[in-house]
Amino acid sequence: MGKALNDLMQYWRLYLLTLVLGIGGSFQYGMQVSIMSSPAEHIQSFVNQTWLGRYEVPVDDSTNMLIWSFIVSVFSLGGWVGAIHSGSLPVTYGRKKALLFNNIVALVAALLMVFSLMAKSFEMILLGRFLYGYNVGMGLSVHLMYLGESSPKKLRGFLTLTSSIFIGLGKVMGQIVGIKSVPLLLNPLTLVLREVMGTDDMWPWLMALGGLPAIIQFVTLLFFPEAPRYLYIDKGDTEGSKKALQWLWQEDDLKMEMDDMEKERESMQGQKSKTVWEVLTSRCVRWQVLALVIPCACVQFSGINAIYFYAFDIFRESGVAEDNMHYLSIGIGATELISISLCSLLIDRAGRKMLMGYGYLLMGVIMSILVVMLSIKDLFSWFPYVNIALIFSVICVYGLGPSGVSMALPADLFLQAWRPSAYVISGSVNWLGLFLIGMFFPYIVDALRQFCFLVFVAYCMFSSAFMLYFIPETKGKSMVEIMEDFNKLNYKNSGTDTEKADFVLETTF
Repeated sequence: MGKALNDLMQYWRLYLLTLVLGIGGSFQYGMQVSIMSSPAEHIQSFVNQTWLGRYEVPVDDSTNMLIWSFIVSVFSLGGWVGAIHSGSLPVTYGRKKALLFNNIVALVAALLMVFSLMAKSFEMILLGRFLYGYNVGMGLSVHLMYLGESSPKKLRGFLTLTSSIFIGLGKVMGQIVGIKSVPLLLNPLTLVLREVMGTDDMWPWLMALGGLPAIIQFVTLLFFPEAPRYLYIDKGDTEGSKKALQWLWQEDDLKMEMDDMEKERESMQGQKSKTVWEVLTSRCVRWQVLALVIPCACVQFSGINAIYFYAFDIFRESGVAEDNMHYLSIGIGATELISISLCSLLIDRAGRKMLMGYGYLLMGVIMSILVVMLSIKDLFSWFPYVNIALIFSVICVYGLGPSGVSMALPADLFLQAWRPSAYVISGSVNWLGLFLIGMFFPYIVDALRQFCFLVFVAYCMFSSAFMLYFIPETKGKSMVEIMEDFNKLNYKNSGTDTEKADFVLETTF
């Protein structure tokens, strides 16, 4: 307890930076994916009225639904573009300036939402959603880069995992704002938001809420230094990096950290950051890329979205009133948030490998049981309540393992020259997975019903085996030590002197 308190006192500025990065980074993602359900009816009505005013005929239902679907899905397209740019802008202009620019993008999106009703243009909503997606795609990657490059290795896992906590917090906030009726004593602010912003005239302000975290981050981030590892390794600014570390860590003895950065800089030998193609094709990071993509970037295929989708059907079968559905939805979001918070306390004790590996394994087992229970749910009246418990169990295990570790592990896998492009790959796969699930999951559910979970069970079991049997533990290790562990996999069959010489040349970047 005393050590934790000392760390809190010593690194309070680093924790404050974590809060600032989270508010304008991953919090935006959580809020944007959950807030759309609240103004959906008003936006579709607005599209119909705008269409009627332009063409003097009401829009048909299929066209209205298509426009609404595109408003929802264009967010993923913007996220993908933002993830792509996260490999170039932070390298050229630095992590801090990239985030400042990213906040301006979110502010522009918020303004488009506010003025869309006045301009009678649903195209402004489309553009605003695209820009929000860009903001989130860029923000998620740079958030993790900035934080990972500013943290001591003993806190790197915990601090990078906070990005998942902010995602969960954003989801809960979006769900709370989306409730149609909330008791005044429970949350007066939410009631005001719903009554004021949930009307035909004020819903654009609800859509513009994403501008508030952007303003907070833009103003506060100005007072923080650039990421120390970026200054030292990419820019060669030894003195600036040392000052940044001293300010963030409040520590004068930085010899170990400076030596570690020097080893990494020497290994680069002045080479520029690698391209996405070089990351994908280079043998020296082959297993790092596999660890990045299979258990981390593809976490969308763990079935968590299927759980959220099926939850309401199971709640109905259990006799839950329609008006209370949103409270259970908030309960699911709160369960995920609490379990991710617990994961942040365990990750530097239990390690990434065990939490993610066994997390995927438990998710696969619980979802297998859920498939069986859904198939025989009519046998006993109490079976639906067991299914509710299984849903909350999957959410809890997901938060304790895959959700949190999938954010923390990528920060451990790559040296400075490879990291930006690696995040481009991770972001692209993640956003592509989100888009594919959004497009095709309803059809899979229609075709397979509850057996759709078996697809996700297969992924969970495969990812569990992959993590437990192949990927080395990264807990408490420096970047160079982690690279050496992975080189044992990347060059497992290299036995000759020539091959070892090639290895040295390739890993010097």
